[in-house]
Amino acid sequence: MEQESCDKRIQKLEEAAGLLIAWFRQNGRSLPWRESRDPYRILVSETMLQQTRIETVLRYYEPFISRWPDIKALAAAGEDEVLKAWEGLGYYSRARNLKKAAEVCAAEYNGRLPETAAGLQKLPGVGEYTAGAVASLAFGEAVPAVDGNVLRILARFWADERDILQTAVKKEMTALLRKALEKIPDPGLFNEALMELGEVVCLPGGRPLCRRCPWKESCEALRRGVEEDLPLRGVPKPRRIQKKTVLLLTWNGRVALEKRPEKGLLAGLYGFPMQDGALDRADVRAFLDSYGAGRSQICPAGEAVHVFTHVEWHMHAYRIETETPLPDFVYADEEELRQRYALPSAFKYFTEAAFS
Repeated sequence: MEQESCDKRIQKLEEAAGLLIAWFRQNGRSLPWRESRDPYRILVSETMLQQTRIETVLRYYEPFISRWPDIKALAAAGEDEVLKAWEGLGYYSRARNLKKAAEVCAAEYNGRLPETAAGLQKLPGVGEYTAGAVASLAFGEAVPAVDGNVLRILARFWADERDILQTAVKKEMTALLRKALEKIPDPGLFNEALMELGEVVCLPGGRPLCRRCPWKESCEALRRGVEEDLPLRGVPKPRRIQKKTVLLLTWNGRVALEKRPEKGLLAGLYGFPMQDGALDRADVRAFLDSYGAGRSQICPAGEAVHVFTHVEWHMHAYRIETETPLPDFVYADEEELRQRYALPSAFKYFTEAAFS
């Protein structure tokens, strides 16, 4: 894009900043993580909010903070404790990285977070967006926090008809926003206001609530009548479908769990034993014979589909009552499953069948 056009876009943002901040001060929702500028609390909230709805995070944030109120407390926690507290939020690698980041801060930064976006990005699991959010909200650094919400707003505000999924487009928009933030008095508040605008007004799916928008007089897409057509996105790749067979191996009122590999989906978490492909009874019998399981009752236990970002698991399950526990597995009763093990939601479809 020509420098003149870039300069005009930056100037347009600078001129509109005051309206957005005033709107946010009057209309911003009261959320628990907005009550503090403590960088640790902001990091926890931003980590939880990645790919998770605010309504869900509201149930988890305050119990998590009450249990581990600062970096040192989280660093000292057991990983299984943290994963159990995270149960239901999904994307468990976020919880692991959050704990690892706390350990690094406790060991190397005297229990404090780095105060710059560049320093924050050196921590495990802290990407450009989260680093920008924490650095601007907690420390006032003039850095952007650009996610899909912000890209959508900017595409409409500037009437940018390029594909926002293109890396070059995102980089350019981020750079222009960074330039504008250098002249905005409270960059953290502006970033937070942008986040709010994208969540409650400048909505996705071609349905922005433009009448409520503080920028309705300066939005170029609205002026041209193309606000419902933007942003443009490339066609995403279809999710891969993987067939899986879940084995509910029960013995003496307990069900078998296995720890998943340290890499891949649901890495390092406990789940019901699972085999690739759609196994029939003969396949299940061969699996049991490999353990010398002897006589076992094999009953169908339902089907379910679980959707990840790029993959769908099409699962069907068997409930198998064995005369003895099988080696290589951990057995848990219902109470232990509730209190001790963080069972990913992909497996929760079959929890009732395991104990029926």
